[in-house]
Amino acid sequence: MAFGQPAGPPATHRQLEELTELLREAGHSDFRDARGPMGFSQRQSGGRFTRDEADAFIERLRADRPSEGGPVAAPAAPASPAAPARPARVVRTLRDVPTEQLATELARRGWSVEAPPSHE
Repeated sequence: MAFGQPAGPPATHRQLEELTELLREAGHSDFRDARGPMGFSQRQSGGRFTRDEADAFIERLRADRPSEGGPVAAPAAPASPAAPARPARVVRTLRDVPTEQLATELARRGWSVEAPPSHE
């Protein structure tokens, strides 16, 4: 196998369409926009995936989809100062999530969560 070549058959057109749709729902404009938050390689940010890679990213994005009582979408990696600002739609969605549900989801993802000190 040549350097930089994918290890498997290329993703199908249907997989790429679904991945593109899920990325847009998550607030990304295209593969390059999602490169940092999704952890795409340079090859993947150009829209080139193997079938297995596409399946893994599709499954990850489906699991992060907001749903009735389900997990809340969050970036896969911590935001850096150079990262673009979150779309207003995502911020509005997060504001509507009950605090307890948000804390539970963050704890499920490995974050330490504690209630703020009361100011009484």
